Amino acid sequence: MELEDIYRRDLNLLVALKVLIEEGSVSQAALRLNLSQSATSRVLGRLRELLNDPLFTRQGQRLLPTKRALEISQRIDQPLESFRQLLSPSDFDPYYCSERFLIATTDYAMQTILPYALPKIYEQAPNISLEFAPLQHEHLFKQLSTERVDMAICRPSGSIAPLHQEVLGPVGVSCLLSKNHPLAEQPLSLEDYVSLPHAMIAISDGVKALLDNALANQQPRKMVLRAYHLEAALAIVDRMPLVITVPADLAYLVAERYDLVVKPLPFEFMPFDYSLIWHSRCDSSASQQWLRRVVKEECGELIQKRIADVGLG
Repeated sequence: MELEDIYRRDLNLLVALKVLIEEGSVSQAALRLNLSQSATSRVLGRLRELLNDPLFTRQGQRLLPTKRALEISQRIDQPLESFRQLLSPSDFDPYYCSERFLIATTDYAMQTILPYALPKIYEQAPNISLEFAPLQHEHLFKQLSTERVDMAICRPSGSIAPLHQEVLGPVGVSCLLSKNHPLAEQPLSLEDYVSLPHAMIAISDGVKALLDNALANQQPRKMVLRAYHLEAALAIVDRMPLVITVPADLAYLVAERYDLVVKPLPFEFMPFDYSLIWHSRCDSSASQQWLRRVVKEECGELIQKRIADVGLG
């Protein structure tokens, strides 16, 4: 029998058969099925015609299922239970989740937001698998729609419609100096900032353009290093009076670990929003909703801690 043939059959009749067997009475089955007794009798007639078997014999007030009825009942137990579970709302428990999630992210988020969130994620869901892919701003929609990326963490460079977006929080930019830097104990002036050797770490092209625009009237900086990871700057931070420009959260997380001093930018710079972005295909998934919620909560906690300790950055 083809699928279209099954479609033309009334599969509700099989549910009625189960209820009739369980109740052993047309009147009691009618109550459970919310039908009249006469309508339930007609259902039984249709079942007998469909399955080519009397299905029940009467013994006093009871209906006794035939051997054929019991065989059919046993065979449809598992499919009906599967349908029941499929159609029943269930609470998602991340502890039993074993899904794989693919997240597209920037280097900044990979070094700050995600490491901060990972302990909580795996504490709640020890059996999941996470994979990270480089975020491609110009192909963001394609990554989330056809390349099976579940979510992205980034600073949107423009309109992202029709994708979904939730702001994680404001991200500023800060400076890092070695504790041995001549200005480690002094305020960092604008003149110092543009004249000293400079490194940029985990700063995207979009954010670099914002910084360049803010310094449009100043002399060009002496850029000695631009890299994705802080280790490159750490290799030379004590060899020259280096000023390292980094996202504020990264500065906050690494300063104490590497004996660095956090300094605010010596010019006005508007913090930008980092966002969690996903496609409609992932919107209603319970596991995806859980993961987005944990990332949102942990990121918010990180940002609030940083703001409380060192300011907006």
